[in-house]
Amino acid sequence: MTATADAEAAANELTPLADYLGSVLRRLRALPPLDLDLTQAYGNVLAEDVVAPHAYPAFDQAAVDGYAARWEDISGGGRAGYGDPRPVRLNVVGDLGAASWRPVRLTPGACFSVAAGSPLPIAADVVVPVDWTDQGMAAVEIFRVPKRGYGLRRAGEELPAGTLLARSGSYISPALVAVFAATGIGHVVVRPSPRVVVVATGDELVDVGRASQPGQVVDINSHALTAAAAEVGALAYRVGICDDDPEGLRGLLEDQTLRADLIITTGGTGAGPGDMIRRVLSRRDGGRASPVTFSEVALYPGSALGFGTVGAEEVPVVCLPGEPGAALIGFEVLARPAIQLLAGAEPVFRPSVRAHLLETVSSPSGLREFRPAHVAERRGGGYTVQPLRGGPYTLSGLAEANGLMVLGERVTSAAAGSTVDVLLLDRRR
Repeated sequence: MTATADAEAAANELTPLADYLGSVLRRLRALPPLDLDLTQAYGNVLAEDVVAPHAYPAFDQAAVDGYAARWEDISGGGRAGYGDPRPVRLNVVGDLGAASWRPVRLTPGACFSVAAGSPLPIAADVVVPVDWTDQGMAAVEIFRVPKRGYGLRRAGEELPAGTLLARSGSYISPALVAVFAATGIGHVVVRPSPRVVVVATGDELVDVGRASQPGQVVDINSHALTAAAAEVGALAYRVGICDDDPEGLRGLLEDQTLRADLIITTGGTGAGPGDMIRRVLSRRDGGRASPVTFSEVALYPGSALGFGTVGAEEVPVVCLPGEPGAALIGFEVLARPAIQLLAGAEPVFRPSVRAHLLETVSSPSGLREFRPAHVAERRGGGYTVQPLRGGPYTLSGLAEANGLMVLGERVTSAAAGSTVDVLLLDRRR
């Protein structure tokens, strides 16, 4: 059998990524909802639709500083601003501020001085900006006449009572907090942010800040994956390094189930004798099935993944490879959707676009490759994508990327000028 045939046979034994993801996500459920004060709600995901109980604005109000008047008093007879150079003169019968609460009524030929946000007098249908007048106090001369309705906001103009403000599954942003507060909502029902614990395993690992020697590897993954989990909105905890001691590893994972909704491990997912995570977590207990299943998935980089549960509480665990670039790709493909699902977010996957490829690339046969890339919008519409360093250099490529180019299992070469799928990474630049 040729080397090519061997590679194709091996690829045929791999689990398709879509099948694997589907089997994992079907086993997860969103966390139970809870009621939160609005001040604590930011960053969580709504567990139910939210409808405005009250209108916004709650009352007719001035939108600018100026003079609230009846439009017929300032517009009639073709006067100021309508062909007559003479200003319109009105009596100023009072001042209204944002805290004014007593209802007042306009009479013909009169106006009120108003501050932005103050209630409008009854019968007022225009607010003349201060700069369009002589700013008089007892009487005011108006040099320019606005259109009817200018400078004011009617009750419910922006958000009538009963408006659907946000759907279940939506992230609560600062602007959404403002909308809730504006319509009188003080509590919302949300899914809590998932608590995610990250554990790096391997006797060879040493903490950052030390130069690695032969036989030592700096622990990159626990830091990177903790940051990645926090970026999704999880409450992320880095446990650090766990040696390849079976009892110590079991004990550590059992302890973490007390504070975790999801555990992410990195390293030891292969089938070698030193891959302790796989040996410990795939061990059968009596006649019962293994709590964690390890699979060879048609994914590049990093095909060896594990998923299952640990502890009496059956806390979900995602097991990612130890190579840093593969670990981060595994997080994007598997752990990130799992966190999104636990949080009740919709959709669970990143948005994607079709983009015009700027450079010819090759890809391994039988594997779905996720390659770092830079995506840009074209002036005439659409997107272009520039491949970045991938394969064994995925880690450095990811540091520059704002997208992940996806090349399917049957793609061995994608030519410049062709169109490819790209996942958009929501990176703050």
